[in-house]
Amino acid sequence: MAITTQVRTYTVREGLLDEWARRWKEEIVPLRLEFGFSLGGAWLDRERNHFIWEISYDGPEGFAERNRQYWASPKREEMSLDPNEYLVTTDVREVTRVY
Repeated sequence: MAITTQVRTYTVREGLLDEWARRWKEEIVPLRLEFGFSLGGAWLDRERNHFIWEISYDGPEGFAERNRQYWASPKREEMSLDPNEYLVTTDVREVTRVY
């Protein structure tokens, strides 16, 4: 199965950008890595209050199924991190690397 990469752009609620970035790095990243995802980086666009990150997966069950497993995992449920408390909008784009 080919590698699937997404670029995700989140508009974060006013005043919560740094807190979201910290919690993402401390809580979400380790679990995503545990589930076999790779992360190409994360960026803050302070002018637009955006958090932008790249996530990829190339395992046998495919991105969508592995993402479903991530969200259904007990560790994710125990995290007590509800993205809706931080995020106003999300834009997810599947991209293909050309370089």
